[in-house]
Amino acid sequence: MQSLTLVDVAPRDGIQNEKLMLSSAQKLELIRRLAQAGLRWIEVASFASPKWVPQMADAEEVFRATARIPDIRPIVLVLNDRGYDRAVAAGARYIRLVVAATDTMNRKNANASPEETMNSYKPIFERARGDGVELTGAIATSFGCPFEGPVDPAQVLSLAARFVEAGAAEVDFADTVGMAVPPQIERILLRARQEFPGTRIGIHLHNTRNVGLANAYAAVRGGADVLDASTGGAGGCPFAPRATGNIPMDDLVFMLEGMGIATGVDLDALVATSRWFEELLQRPLPAMLPKAGPCWKTPPPLA
Repeated sequence: MQSLTLVDVAPRDGIQNEKLMLSSAQKLELIRRLAQAGLRWIEVASFASPKWVPQMADAEEVFRATARIPDIRPIVLVLNDRGYDRAVAAGARYIRLVVAATDTMNRKNANASPEETMNSYKPIFERARGDGVELTGAIATSFGCPFEGPVDPAQVLSLAARFVEAGAAEVDFADTVGMAVPPQIERILLRARQEFPGTRIGIHLHNTRNVGLANAYAAVRGGADVLDASTGGAGGCPFAPRATGNIPMDDLVFMLEGMGIATGVDLDALVATSRWFEELLQRPLPAMLPKAGPCWKTPPPLA
């Protein structure tokens, strides 16, 4: 049976683009509910500038409270050395560094070129070894950019190679604005598995063009180790026009369990959390499972 780690990004990516400001207590309650549903890897905050991402202004408070929840891996995202300093000071030990594959998107996201961002990460990798921090390299707009269009896979894999050479434990390919189709997902994963055999390979998918779950299936076929999703399908990038939510964790777990891939997630508890989250945000979320119900019985295999 294939081993697959799920990361719920609802507490970070799921709310960073919301106009409704959630309190630290509400964010913490979401994280607690996700943990109680069986999700162990949770992206809990982003140490970005509050000026640009106001929903993440309380990252320190949320992280410190989250770190007291047993049996979870609290993951945070940073964009620069200032974010790294804040995250480590708060106690973070699992950190995602982000670079966009295209110049325009990276300047929108980090006010720097991709080359400048990668160079700025070199001292962070050196410090992380002494700090006991595990780093992941996440590559935004790996498949397409809202400003520059299609992205050359060789350019993306070159950035991935630089992360691996620097010491990243994991490399994530992000379809930031949902421009990928399944063959693209499967091809880049198969190539990454071949080129980076000792590194975890992850996929971060958005459902902007309604092929997110098909892309998740392709990611499984391509041998992904880590798959991001957001409970309820909440999410969106504040720096990308018309960005919509991540693939829904609810729908993803249903698909994976039906495929015979054990997730360790209590789907009934997750659906209840998704419905609660929808009420919290005061707007409908795109996940289908909370609307239709789990329908848990898995059909027997064809003889």
